[in-house]
Amino acid sequence: MANIALVHDHLFEFGGAERVFLELKKIFPQADVYLAGYKKNVVKRWIPDFNTWRVQIAWVSKIPFFSKLYSPLRFLAPYVWESFDFSNYDVVISSSGWFMSKGVLTKPGTRHISYIHHPPAHLYFYQTAVEWQKYWPFRVYAYVVNHFLRMWDFEASQRPDILVANSHETRRRIQKFYRRDALVIYPPVHIPEKAPSYTKGDYFVTLSRLAFKKHVDLLVRAANEYDFRLKVIGTGRDEKYLKTLAGEGVTFLGYVSDYELTSLYAGAKAFLNASEEEEFGIAPVEAMGHGVPVIACASGGLKETVKEGCNGYLFDELTPQSLYEKILKLEKLSQENYQQMRKTARKESEKYSEAVFARNIKKLTHIE
Repeated sequence: MANIALVHDHLFEFGGAERVFLELKKIFPQADVYLAGYKKNVVKRWIPDFNTWRVQIAWVSKIPFFSKLYSPLRFLAPYVWESFDFSNYDVVISSSGWFMSKGVLTKPGTRHISYIHHPPAHLYFYQTAVEWQKYWPFRVYAYVVNHFLRMWDFEASQRPDILVANSHETRRRIQKFYRRDALVIYPPVHIPEKAPSYTKGDYFVTLSRLAFKKHVDLLVRAANEYDFRLKVIGTGRDEKYLKTLAGEGVTFLGYVSDYELTSLYAGAKAFLNASEEEEFGIAPVEAMGHGVPVIACASGGLKETVKEGCNGYLFDELTPQSLYEKILKLEKLSQENYQQMRKTARKESEKYSEAVFARNIKKLTHIE
């Protein structure tokens, strides 16, 4: 039996990248796990069996308040990943995003597969969760640190034997910044085993980290201006600010259970998404799995999953008006055509099932 190690940036929050990592652990339950660090409250909520894992945590986690300061301390990332010893493993699978765990060092006999969620946004001038560029001290700091990190990130990207992108959008970015090609294996999306009933609800829903790059404020402003009901699922650093914008039609639900989520999707007209430059977008596809059409910004990987007029709509401008024009198109559909859109959304989601993901990953490791 092959000796396998799974490497993930960190578990300081729980989003799409962490869902992929958990699926990798599900596929390879005996694999050892390597992390830069984790937060106890995160693993307690999302990974109840975490204490049963064999986990190696980087030395950097001993720095006081590292879990809060890991962004300004990102210059330590090269030293974190190069400090681990993977000489006893046949296969290493790194789950790499902005903290660049793809930079681990392996010996020639070890097969290193790196699943790339995205090249680090802060290094390549994409939008980040925090609009740090408007503060000049951060700009100066970032200018110096990011210059050296870009050089190391390129070097690190040459180390894996195989690069895997989570979408064709990410593959294009890998080709641009790393001068390498990548296989595309879409992330695993948890969808109900049975197709849901196809009824039309009376509100819209979104699920997201409440952070700057997600542009949830646009959805809130649109709901206020055009008087439609919006339910917002998720938490984040912008939650208090967004609540100050919200009118009576906007409800913030925080975290919800899987059972509650299923119920919310059953009563939703459509899933709204205003993220720009999203690499893939798991949440919208999960909504499709529940038969919910998606209305999303025509940007990034969402252009691969949302097919105009078939399983939803794409709006071109980040304005309430542009979004609402697509909502009106949805509202004008006959009941028959709306039900067909819901069925098409469900069918699209089945391309991204956990079973498809597991099968494709196992092929790469030569483990069936």
